[in-house]
Amino acid sequence: MTAPHLHIETRGEGPVVALAHGFGGSARNFRGQARSLSDAWRVITWDARGHARSDAPRDPAAYSLELLASDVGRVLDEQRVEAPSVVGGLSLGAAAALAFARAEPGRVRGLILASYPASRRIAQRGGFARIAHAFADAIENDGLEAAGERYVWGAESGLDEGGAAFVRQGFLEHPPHALALTLRGVLAVLPEPEEIAGSLARLEIPTLLVAGGADAGSIASHEALAGALPNARSVVVPDAGHVVNLAAPAAFDRAVRAFLATL
Repeated sequence: MTAPHLHIETRGEGPVVALAHGFGGSARNFRGQARSLSDAWRVITWDARGHARSDAPRDPAAYSLELLASDVGRVLDEQRVEAPSVVGGLSLGAAAALAFARAEPGRVRGLILASYPASRRIAQRGGFARIAHAFADAIENDGLEAAGERYVWGAESGLDEGGAAFVRQGFLEHPPHALALTLRGVLAVLPEPEEIAGSLARLEIPTLLVAGGADAGSIASHEALAGALPNARSVVVPDAGHVVNLAAPAAFDRAVRAFLATL
Protein backbone atom coordinates (compact mmCIF):
# COMPACT_ATOMS: atom_id res chain seq x y z
CA MET A 1 0.00 0.00 0.00
CA THR A 2 1.46 3.36 -1.03
CA ALA A 3 1.58 5.83 1.84
CA PRO A 4 -0.58 8.90 1.15
CA HIS A 5 0.93 12.34 0.71
CA LEU A 6 0.58 14.47 3.85
CA HIS A 7 0.34 18.25 3.96
CA ILE A 8 2.92 19.47 6.52
CA GLU A 9 3.41 22.91 8.11
CA THR A 10 6.37 24.04 10.21
CA ARG A 11 7.11 27.19 12.16
CA GLY A 12 10.05 28.32 14.29
CA GLU A 13 13.51 26.92 15.01
CA GLY A 14 14.86 24.74 17.79
CA PRO A 15 13.83 21.45 19.38
CA VAL A 16 10.83 19.89 17.69
CA VAL A 17 7.24 19.78 18.94
CA ALA A 18 5.06 17.74 16.55
CA LEU A 19 1.30 18.11 17.06
CA ALA A 20 -1.42 15.98 15.47
CA HIS A 21 -4.94 17.42 15.18
CA GLY A 22 -8.18 15.70 16.11
CA PHE A 23 -10.81 14.03 13.97
CA GLY A 24 -12.31 16.43 11.45
CA GLY A 25 -9.59 19.04 12.06
CA SER A 26 -6.40 19.99 10.26
CA ALA A 27 -3.01 21.55 10.87
CA ARG A 28 -4.87 24.87 11.14
CA ASN A 29 -6.21 23.80 14.55
CA PHE A 30 -2.75 24.13 16.08
CA ARG A 31 -1.66 27.35 14.37
CA GLY A 32 -2.22 29.27 17.59
CA GLN A 33 0.15 26.95 19.42
CA ALA A 34 2.64 27.15 16.54
CA ARG A 35 2.70 30.94 16.89
CA SER A 36 2.93 30.77 20.67
CA LEU A 37 5.74 28.22 20.84
CA SER A 38 7.82 29.17 17.81
CA ASP A 39 9.98 31.59 19.79
CA ALA A 40 11.86 28.61 21.25
CA TRP A 41 10.61 25.50 19.46
CA ARG A 42 10.19 24.22 15.93
CA VAL A 43 6.50 23.31 15.72
CA ILE A 44 5.47 20.77 13.09
CA THR A 45 1.82 20.13 12.25
CA TRP A 46 0.15 18.24 9.43
CA ASP A 47 -3.21 17.24 7.99
CA ALA A 48 -3.90 13.60 8.85
CA ARG A 49 -4.53 11.11 6.07
CA GLY A 50 -8.08 11.59 4.81
CA HIS A 51 -8.23 15.18 6.07
CA ALA A 52 -8.06 18.58 4.38
CA ARG A 53 -5.04 18.92 2.07
CA SER A 54 -3.62 15.42 2.59
CA ASP A 55 -4.45 12.47 0.38
CA ALA A 56 -7.65 10.56 1.14
CA PRO A 57 -7.38 6.90 0.06
CA ARG A 58 -10.63 5.06 -0.67
CA ASP A 59 -9.35 1.72 0.60
CA PRO A 60 -10.74 1.06 4.11
CA ALA A 61 -7.45 -0.72 4.94
CA ALA A 62 -5.68 2.66 4.70
CA TYR A 63 -7.31 3.83 7.95
CA SER A 64 -6.06 2.39 11.23
CA LEU A 65 -4.44 3.62 14.43
CA GLU A 66 -1.20 1.89 13.47
CA LEU A 67 -1.06 3.77 10.15
CA LEU A 68 -1.80 7.10 11.82
CA ALA A 69 1.07 6.37 14.22
CA SER A 70 3.38 5.52 11.33
CA ASP A 71 2.43 8.84 9.74
CA VAL A 72 3.89 10.63 12.77
CA GLY A 73 7.21 8.96 12.02
CA ARG A 74 6.90 9.77 8.31
CA VAL A 75 6.36 13.44 9.10
CA LEU A 76 9.46 13.54 11.30
CA ASP A 77 11.45 11.71 8.62
CA GLU A 78 10.31 14.07 5.85
CA GLN A 79 11.29 17.03 8.02
CA ARG A 80 14.70 15.40 8.65
CA VAL A 81 14.19 15.29 12.40
CA GLU A 82 16.81 13.02 13.94
CA ALA A 83 16.82 13.93 17.64
CA PRO A 84 14.05 12.67 19.96
CA SER A 85 11.10 15.06 19.76
CA VAL A 86 8.10 16.15 21.76
CA VAL A 87 5.10 14.51 20.12
CA GLY A 88 1.48 15.20 20.92
CA GLY A 89 -2.00 15.77 19.69
CA LEU A 90 -5.65 16.37 20.42
CA SER A 91 -8.24 13.59 20.63
CA LEU A 92 -7.60 11.34 17.59
CA GLY A 93 -4.21 13.04 17.29
CA ALA A 94 -3.46 12.21 20.92
CA ALA A 95 -4.26 8.57 20.24
CA ALA A 96 -1.92 8.60 17.24
CA ALA A 97 0.84 10.27 19.27
CA LEU A 98 0.53 7.73 22.08
CA ALA A 99 0.55 4.84 19.60
CA PHE A 100 3.70 6.26 18.00
CA ALA A 101 5.38 6.57 21.40
CA ARG A 102 4.50 2.96 22.23
CA ALA A 103 5.91 1.80 18.87
CA GLU A 104 9.04 3.98 18.81
CA PRO A 105 9.73 5.28 22.34
CA GLY A 106 13.34 6.14 21.47
CA ARG A 107 12.14 8.86 19.12
CA VAL A 108 9.98 10.61 21.73
CA ARG A 109 11.36 13.10 24.25
CA GLY A 110 7.98 14.04 25.71
CA LEU A 111 4.27 13.42 25.11
CA ILE A 112 1.39 15.92 25.07
CA LEU A 113 -1.98 14.16 25.12
CA ALA A 114 -4.95 16.55 24.97
CA SER A 115 -8.59 15.47 25.15
CA TYR A 116 -7.84 11.78 24.71
CA PRO A 117 -10.92 10.10 23.17
CA ALA A 118 -13.64 9.08 25.56
CA SER A 119 -13.75 5.58 26.96
CA ARG A 120 -16.11 3.23 25.12
CA ARG A 121 -17.53 2.23 28.50
CA ILE A 122 -18.42 5.71 29.74
CA ALA A 123 -19.48 7.40 26.48
CA GLN A 124 -23.14 8.35 26.42
CA ARG A 125 -25.86 7.14 24.04
CA GLY A 126 -24.87 3.51 23.99
CA GLY A 127 -21.09 3.50 23.80
CA PHE A 128 -18.33 5.19 21.85
CA ALA A 129 -18.10 2.54 19.11
CA ARG A 130 -21.82 2.83 18.41
CA ILE A 131 -21.53 6.62 18.25
CA ALA A 132 -18.62 6.36 15.80
CA HIS A 133 -20.57 4.05 13.52
CA ALA A 134 -23.70 6.22 13.75
CA PHE A 135 -21.61 9.30 12.93
CA ALA A 136 -20.16 7.53 9.87
CA ASP A 137 -23.66 6.52 8.76
CA ALA A 138 -24.86 10.12 9.18
CA ILE A 139 -22.01 11.44 7.02
CA GLU A 140 -22.86 8.99 4.25
CA ASN A 141 -26.64 9.33 4.47
CA ASP A 142 -27.19 12.96 5.50
CA GLY A 143 -23.99 14.77 4.42
CA LEU A 144 -21.23 16.57 6.29
CA GLU A 145 -23.27 19.61 7.32
CA ALA A 146 -26.06 17.70 9.05
CA ALA A 147 -23.70 15.12 10.58
CA GLY A 148 -21.32 17.80 11.83
CA GLU A 149 -24.13 19.81 13.40
CA ARG A 150 -25.27 16.70 15.24
CA TYR A 151 -21.90 15.39 16.41
CA VAL A 152 -19.23 18.12 16.21
CA TRP A 153 -20.20 21.77 16.66
CA GLY A 154 -23.77 21.60 17.92
CA ALA A 155 -25.14 22.79 21.24
CA GLU A 156 -23.48 19.99 23.24
CA SER A 157 -19.97 20.59 21.86
CA GLY A 158 -18.94 23.14 24.48
CA LEU A 159 -17.60 25.43 21.75
CA ASP A 160 -18.38 29.15 21.81
CA GLU A 161 -19.84 30.75 18.69
CA GLY A 162 -16.45 31.65 17.21
CA GLY A 163 -14.97 28.24 17.96
CA ALA A 164 -17.97 26.45 16.48
CA ALA A 165 -17.72 28.50 13.29
CA PHE A 166 -14.00 27.72 12.98
CA VAL A 167 -14.51 23.99 13.54
CA ARG A 168 -17.45 23.89 11.09
CA GLN A 169 -15.46 25.65 8.37
CA GLY A 170 -12.64 23.15 8.68
CA PHE A 171 -14.88 20.10 8.98
CA LEU A 172 -16.68 20.81 5.71
CA GLU A 173 -13.46 20.72 3.66
CA HIS A 174 -12.79 17.02 4.28
CA PRO A 175 -13.68 14.19 1.87
CA PRO A 176 -16.79 12.55 3.38
CA HIS A 177 -15.67 9.01 2.55
CA ALA A 178 -12.39 9.50 4.42
CA LEU A 179 -14.09 10.75 7.59
CA ALA A 180 -16.46 7.79 7.56
CA LEU A 181 -13.56 5.37 7.07
CA THR A 182 -11.60 7.03 9.91
CA LEU A 183 -14.56 6.72 12.24
CA ARG A 184 -15.03 3.03 11.48
CA GLY A 185 -11.38 2.02 11.09
CA VAL A 186 -9.84 3.98 13.96
CA LEU A 187 -12.17 5.58 16.48
CA ALA A 188 -14.72 2.77 16.69
CA VAL A 189 -11.99 0.26 17.57
CA LEU A 190 -9.64 2.45 19.60
CA PRO A 191 -8.29 0.42 22.55
CA GLU A 192 -9.23 1.44 26.06
CA PRO A 193 -6.37 2.78 28.22
CA GLU A 194 -6.96 -0.22 30.49
CA GLU A 195 -6.46 -2.59 27.55
CA ILE A 196 -2.96 -1.26 26.91
CA ALA A 197 -2.06 -0.61 30.54
CA GLY A 198 0.81 -3.10 30.47
CA SER A 199 2.65 -1.30 27.68
CA LEU A 200 1.82 2.10 29.19
CA ALA A 201 3.39 1.08 32.50
CA ARG A 202 6.69 0.56 30.66
CA LEU A 203 6.53 3.95 28.93
CA GLU A 204 8.81 6.21 30.99
CA ILE A 205 8.40 9.23 28.67
CA PRO A 206 7.41 12.47 30.46
CA THR A 207 3.76 13.06 29.57
CA LEU A 208 1.38 16.00 29.87
CA LEU A 209 -2.33 15.15 29.96
CA VAL A 210 -4.73 18.03 29.27
CA ALA A 211 -8.53 17.91 29.35
CA GLY A 212 -11.33 20.44 29.42
CA GLY A 213 -13.35 20.52 32.61
CA ALA A 214 -16.59 20.22 30.63
CA ASP A 215 -15.35 17.16 28.70
CA ALA A 216 -16.31 14.32 31.03
CA GLY A 217 -15.36 11.59 28.57
CA SER A 218 -11.80 12.78 28.11
CA ILE A 219 -11.35 13.40 31.83
CA ALA A 220 -12.24 9.76 32.48
CA SER A 221 -9.76 8.60 29.85
CA HIS A 222 -7.07 10.88 31.23
CA GLU A 223 -7.60 9.55 34.73
CA ALA A 224 -7.03 6.06 33.37
CA LEU A 225 -3.92 7.19 31.48
CA ALA A 226 -2.59 9.04 34.53
CA GLY A 227 -2.93 5.86 36.54
CA ALA A 228 -1.11 3.79 33.93
CA LEU A 229 1.68 6.10 32.74
CA PRO A 230 4.51 6.28 35.29
CA ASN A 231 5.68 9.80 34.41
CA ALA A 232 2.48 11.73 33.68
CA ARG A 233 1.08 15.00 34.96
CA SER A 234 -2.53 16.07 34.43
CA VAL A 235 -4.04 19.51 33.83
CA VAL A 236 -7.80 20.12 33.72
CA VAL A 237 -8.82 23.44 32.17
CA PRO A 238 -12.02 24.66 33.90
CA ASP A 239 -15.16 25.02 31.75
CA ALA A 240 -13.37 24.11 28.48
CA GLY A 241 -14.84 21.52 26.13
CA HIS A 242 -13.28 18.83 23.99
CA VAL A 243 -11.32 21.09 21.62
CA VAL A 244 -9.49 22.49 24.62
CA ASN A 245 -6.71 24.29 22.73
CA LEU A 246 -9.31 26.39 20.87
CA ALA A 247 -11.71 26.77 23.79
CA ALA A 248 -9.02 28.02 26.20
CA PRO A 249 -5.85 28.75 24.20
CA ALA A 250 -4.11 30.83 26.87
CA ALA A 251 -4.56 28.19 29.57
CA PHE A 252 -3.61 25.41 27.17
CA ASP A 253 -0.45 27.22 26.06
CA ARG A 254 0.56 27.90 29.67
CA ALA A 255 0.25 24.22 30.51
CA VAL A 256 2.28 23.21 27.47
CA ARG A 257 5.01 25.80 28.11
CA ALA A 258 5.31 24.75 31.75
CA PHE A 259 5.66 21.13 30.65
CA LEU A 260 8.22 21.90 27.95
CA ALA A 261 10.28 23.85 30.49
CA THR A 262 10.78 20.64 32.47
CA LEU A 263 12.27 18.68 29.57
